[in-house]
Amino acid sequence: MTMAKVEAINVRKSFGNLEVLKGIDFEVANGEVVSLIGSSGSGKSTLLRCINQLETIDSGTIYVDGVLLGHVESDGKLHPLPPRQVVHQRIGIGMVFQSFNLFPHMTALENVAIAPIQVGKTNRKEARSRAKELLAQVDLGDKINSYPAQLSGGQQQRVAIARALAMNPTLMLFDEPTSALDPELIGEVLSVIRDLANEGMAMVIVTHEIRFAREVSDRVVFIDAGLVVESGSPAQVIDEPQHARTQSFLSRAR
Repeated sequence: MTMAKVEAINVRKSFGNLEVLKGIDFEVANGEVVSLIGSSGSGKSTLLRCINQLETIDSGTIYVDGVLLGHVESDGKLHPLPPRQVVHQRIGIGMVFQSFNLFPHMTALENVAIAPIQVGKTNRKEARSRAKELLAQVDLGDKINSYPAQLSGGQQQRVAIARALAMNPTLMLFDEPTSALDPELIGEVLSVIRDLANEGMAMVIVTHEIRFAREVSDRVVFIDAGLVVESGSPAQVIDEPQHARTQSFLSRAR
């Protein structure tokens, strides 16, 4: 049996008295592209942040490549890992946020090269060479010396994608990567994500772009009120949803 790239088992997460994830079971196969859809506040982004350990889960377990995230099991109990080991686990997981989170005082090239240099201890010359390659890959080879303020929103998001790829992740997480963009800039970011999907990169994409989710996903998961309500191929979930809640959401989202 092939090991799952991501496996979340009965994951729960609350913020104060608000329970956001209510026992999520979720899996991503190697090379699979999974889109998470659902209303705002349904728990999609929180699940993504838990996979990347930006949020600590209250209970349940999450595995990436068979490795338990954030904890070590001993004597039948789970014990939190020290922060340094959590950071090490996170290296293989690339994440792209709604807001681009670029360093404004650094050029595109410097933004992409900084993590391999500081976190990955990569030689500066090698890191900058790789950064140039990645910026060319996202069609920004002519913008390597531009600062974020000199770039459009779509260009900034493509720099952010190149930055995430610079650590050579085996899993990419996208949290509403086009929500902060003007409509005419969305296509250029989705094109880069589409190319990554064609290359076989395992990805989880939180998106409100239903048409894109249908086109690029191997599987679509509808989350509502902190639970997985429906999961299947795009044809099953988007075109022929079985659950009344999915049907209601898609009738408004299309």
